[in-house]
Amino acid sequence: MEDGIGGLRHMLATVFLSAFAGFMVVPVITDVTVAALCSGSDDSCSLAVYLTGFQQVAIGMGTMIMMPVIGNLSDRYGIKTILTLPMCLSIVPPVILGYRRDTKFFYVFYISKILTSMVCEGTVDCLAYAYVAVNIHGSTRISAFGILAGIKTIAGLFGTLVARFLPIALTFQVSAISFFVGLVYMRVFLKENLKADEDDDHHHGTYHQEDHDSINTTMLAEPILNDTPIKTQVFQKKYSSLKDMISLMKTSTIFFQALVVTFFSSFSDSGMESAFLYFLKARFGFDKKQFADLLLLITIVGSISQLFVLPRFASAIGECKLLSTGLFMEFINMAIVSVSWAPWVPYLTTVFVPGALFVMPSVCGIASRQVGPGEQGKVQGCISGVRSFGKVVAPFVFSPLTALFLSKNAPFYFPGFSLLCISLSSLIGFFQSLLIKDVHTPPLNKAINKTSGDEV
Repeated sequence: MEDGIGGLRHMLATVFLSAFAGFMVVPVITDVTVAALCSGSDDSCSLAVYLTGFQQVAIGMGTMIMMPVIGNLSDRYGIKTILTLPMCLSIVPPVILGYRRDTKFFYVFYISKILTSMVCEGTVDCLAYAYVAVNIHGSTRISAFGILAGIKTIAGLFGTLVARFLPIALTFQVSAISFFVGLVYMRVFLKENLKADEDDDHHHGTYHQEDHDSINTTMLAEPILNDTPIKTQVFQKKYSSLKDMISLMKTSTIFFQALVVTFFSSFSDSGMESAFLYFLKARFGFDKKQFADLLLLITIVGSISQLFVLPRFASAIGECKLLSTGLFMEFINMAIVSVSWAPWVPYLTTVFVPGALFVMPSVCGIASRQVGPGEQGKVQGCISGVRSFGKVVAPFVFSPLTALFLSKNAPFYFPGFSLLCISLSSLIGFFQSLLIKDVHTPPLNKAINKTSGDEV
């Protein structure tokens, strides 16, 4: 039996290949969008900003519905099985732009990207976090979450580096190949569970008595589940309904607070996607190479912090304090970028990048301790659904705001005004994170079991 973080190597490799393919197209997609939609050299083309915002909204609405469903299905049919479909669909969009990038083909890509991302966007991350939560217990879980996030950041580093030197057409072709290789690797090497002696009944939400004993022994390493009865399932049905999710949020104040923080963090991140690169292009004339250089620096700083800094900080100060620190650093970063007075300012503020990368591993670590191993897919799916909701709401606010303040019709001259608003969203999340008291004596399972019993 493979134990510890080393047993996660096949999932980490799958995450790397998928993230490598996704990050590779980020530095070039802005230029491709502007070239396909905008005439002349208008770097502040409003159509590109609005279409990007609409794409985020459409994808966010789809993933908001799909992520909890995918999480539930992964608990029943297994993570490996459910992961296959989104990894297959991810191959389609880069193949289109790898073939041709004129206006007609861009719109084909645009539509296919929306439709496929409703299922694919965030699915690998969601199921990877659930996989880690199921197989890693105790104090090493937050370190495993940090390493998982660090591997994704390293993938971004290599993806950005490759995009820096490849021609645009070849960039999309290599991205499609990487998605395909990741799919094949996952199907061949990934084990559904690291416990070799566990039978298929685990994937159907039931356990033999010896499985109960091993789980309870493991759960004793986590004080939060000390009082959990032998039946460690929080959800009483194989397919968790919306009512189950609401019951969980009502029963666990910690989980509800974590979801609120997740929303504001996602709201800020989605606003960044809508505004940041277009702000740099309009304000300082950034192009593909400068985007790649900046993203390269961000991923280097991020990978170092997630692999080496986050595990140490999590052990020293705890997940809650780490979460608050990350949100405050994210606020400082965006506040400074919003008033950038020279092209080197965004490069300087990368020292605050680790803050944004601390948030989700901390949230997932806090939330994963609120349930037993048989419901991790549901919980991570719920978190991903809230993140998607933030991505739905943000473009309605930030896309028009960005287009307005980058245009000549702005009510006053402040090109980075939308980025300042994004920083305020992170500040709200910071204040909410201060309210989380991650105590280790939750009556979660008992309360939900009581609620279900009353309903029966």
